Amino acid sequence: MSIEDIILSNDTRGVSRLRRKLPLDFCKQAADYVRESRGPVLIITGFYVGTSYETDGPIGAVAIGRALKSLRRRVYYVVDGCADMMRELAKVPDEQVIEFPVAGHKDSRAFAEKVLTDVKPGLAVSIERCGMTEEKKYLNMRGKDISSHTAKIDYLFQRVDRTVGIGDGGNEIGMGLLYDEIPKISTLVESPAITPAEHLIIASVSNWGGYGLVGYLSILSGRNLLLSANEDKKLIKKWVDMGGVDGVSGEKTYTVDNTTPEQNSDILARIHQEIAAAGVK
Repeated sequence: MSIEDIILSNDTRGVSRLRRKLPLDFCKQAADYVRESRGPVLIITGFYVGTSYETDGPIGAVAIGRALKSLRRRVYYVVDGCADMMRELAKVPDEQVIEFPVAGHKDSRAFAEKVLTDVKPGLAVSIERCGMTEEKKYLNMRGKDISSHTAKIDYLFQRVDRTVGIGDGGNEIGMGLLYDEIPKISTLVESPAITPAEHLIIASVSNWGGYGLVGYLSILSGRNLLLSANEDKKLIKKWVDMGGVDGVSGEKTYTVDNTTPEQNSDILARIHQEIAAAGVK
């Protein structure tokens, strides 16, 4: 079984039906692409749900960020209203979490240009971040307009030369790569995100896509960079204790898209097995 198979297991939304439109080893190719990149990395996340931000996305972002820092990459997290939560979760200096303002198109483009000038990123990775629709709105999985709570980070992602997107429903930054295919699957969103990524990772849960990326980075680097199941549980608990919620139920539970801690642990264990099978300790 490949890491791609693992991160698409337990698929309840039908996102795995998009796999036929991607390379068979789409996650490995993304990891190769990340390894080939140079310069600082922007990791974009934070999906507004109810009055807070969901557990899917930030946990995977931290997993990716820690792995890249171990590979001596400079990492910046880009979010909007959950900047303080992200700083606490990632345990990084204040300046390494960039709070993108919720503003109009002109001001958002200007802020994106400032980030590009200040950071000079060589790579942007977006994980479970709501993307702009063709109507320039931001819609959640139920089609509810959350534009008033969502920064237009698409304008930043679109200006970075090398990009990776991770999503599980069709409305995330990066999913624009399969814009024409997403509406054909009734269980995904009707109005998909328009912003594409050079490489797209699809997963049953976006965090799992992040773990898959780190799994392949581990194999490529010869070092196990993936967080443990216990670390994963601690990060989820911390996010919820700070006010985070499950993205499906909207409840303050230690779950991710209604998947239990045990299910998350099982996915991590299976990816760790693949890393070990490749001869990496």
